Amino acid sequence: MQFYKQAVEKMRRQRRGALLVAVLCPVFLTVLISADTHLQNLRAFNDPTGKVRTFSTTGEAQVNNAFFQSLGTNGRSCASCHQASDAWTVTPEHIRARFDASGGLDPIFRTNDGANCPSADVSTLKARRESYSMLLNKGLIRISIGVPSGAEFAVTGIDDPHNCAETTPAGLALFRRPLPSTNLPFLSTVMWDGRESFKGQTLNFDLSDQAVQATLGHAQATQAPTSQQVAEILSFELSNFTAQIVDDAAGELNAHGASGGPEALATQPFFVGINDPLGGTPPGVDFNPVAMTLFAQFAARNGERGDDGENAARAAVARGETLFNTFPIPISGVTGLNDLPGVPETLPGTCTTCHNTPNVGNHSVSLAINIGVTDFPTVPALDISGLPVYTINCATGAKTPINHNSTIQTTDPARALITGKCADVGKTKGPILRGLAARAPYFHNGSAATLRDVINFYEQRFQLTFTEQQRSDLEAFLRSL
Repeated sequence: MQFYKQAVEKMRRQRRGALLVAVLCPVFLTVLISADTHLQNLRAFNDPTGKVRTFSTTGEAQVNNAFFQSLGTNGRSCASCHQASDAWTVTPEHIRARFDASGGLDPIFRTNDGANCPSADVSTLKARRESYSMLLNKGLIRISIGVPSGAEFAVTGIDDPHNCAETTPAGLALFRRPLPSTNLPFLSTVMWDGRESFKGQTLNFDLSDQAVQATLGHAQATQAPTSQQVAEILSFELSNFTAQIVDDAAGELNAHGASGGPEALATQPFFVGINDPLGGTPPGVDFNPVAMTLFAQFAARNGERGDDGENAARAAVARGETLFNTFPIPISGVTGLNDLPGVPETLPGTCTTCHNTPNVGNHSVSLAINIGVTDFPTVPALDISGLPVYTINCATGAKTPINHNSTIQTTDPARALITGKCADVGKTKGPILRGLAARAPYFHNGSAATLRDVINFYEQRFQLTFTEQQRSDLEAFLRSL
C-alpha cells in the first residue's frame, strides 16, 4: 500500500501537468489499486469501526486473473467497482479519494453508468464533480432498464432531478449500489432485481452470465469475455469469503469461542432453502428463528475486568445478536410476503424471518419483497435525494402491491421491470449481511447512510419501539458481521 500511496500523492502534485499525464494518470491509478488490492486482498483492511478481512479457500489468485484485467474499452475491470478494502463493493469515501487523485478520470468515472446522465458534461473538473455526484456521494451506479413489452403497467410520469434526456420509459434511470463480489456461494438470487437468476439454472450459470453482461455493459466491451476469462472470474469470486474480523470496541471477533471473521464463514453450511420460514426447508426440518449464533460466547464476559472495556462491548454484540433473533416484529404490508398464500396480513416475526440464512443473513430462497425502501414518499430515516421518482399506472384488473391502488409512485420499479407484473413494483432481494461495517451506505439505493439509519428505518416502517440500549446493541452486532 505504501507504493500506492506514494504514487497517488505524486499524481496529486502533477495533476495540473501535461495533458499526457492527465490522460494516463487514471489508468495508472486503477492499475495500482487493482494490482495492490489483488496482491494483498487477504490482509485486514481498516474500516470505520474496525477491520474487515477476506479469506480465500484456494489462496491468492494469479496476477493475470481476469477479475483484475480490463476486458472492455473504457479501462474498467471487475476491481474498478469491487474492492477488497470495501468488502468487495465500493464506498463513497474511497470513490472520492479516487476522484481527487485522478481529477475524476479514473475508469470508475465513465458516463455510460457512472454519471447521473450518460450525456452529462464531463469536460472540466467542476463538471465532472457535478455529473458524478450520485457515485461520489452515495456510491450509486446508474442502471438503465426499460418497461418490458407486454407489461401490466406503464410509466406515465418521470420526475428526474438530473433532467436527463436519456431517462425515459424505454430506459429508466435506476441508481443502485454494486453488490459485493464475495460470499457468493450463499446466494439464492443474483442482482438486486434478480435479473441474472434464471429458472432451472445453476448459480455458476447465473454468475457466468452476470460476468458477461457486466463486461459488455459496465466495461463497454465490443465482444464478450472468453469462457476462460469468465471461468477465472468465477473461480476467484466463489473462493472469497469476507467478514468483519476486528471491532474497535469489542476487539477480535473470533476470540473466546466466538465465530466472527471470514474463516468460520467459509465453513458455514448452506443450501437453497436452508432454514426457510416459508417451507423451503427439507421435510421434517422446522424454521429456527435463532439464525445468528456467532457471538453467544461473548454474552458471559460482561463482568470480567482488565480488558479496557472489550468484554462489555462483546456483551453488547451478543445482546444485539439476541435481539436480531428474537425481537418481535409485526410484519405487515410487505408485498411478496404478506400476500403469499397462507401468510397472514400481519405475520409475527423477527429480523430472521427474512434474514434467515444461518450466520449469513440473506434469504435462502429467491424471494423478492418490497419493505418500503423504494416507496415514494419514504420514511424519514432514508435519504432518497437525487433519485428519480416514477409514476406508474397499472392496467385494469392487474394485481397491485399491498396498500397501493392502480397508481403508484416509486424511486425504482425493481423486479417489475424484469417480470412486467404490477405487483412486483418495488420488490428487491435481501442482501447478504456480512462485512457491513466496511460498505456503507445501505439498501439497494444507498438511502441509509449508516447502520443506525437502517435500524431507524425498520423502527419507523414497522412501528417498533426500541430503547436506546437496544439500538446501540443492534448496531454493535450488525457492524461485527
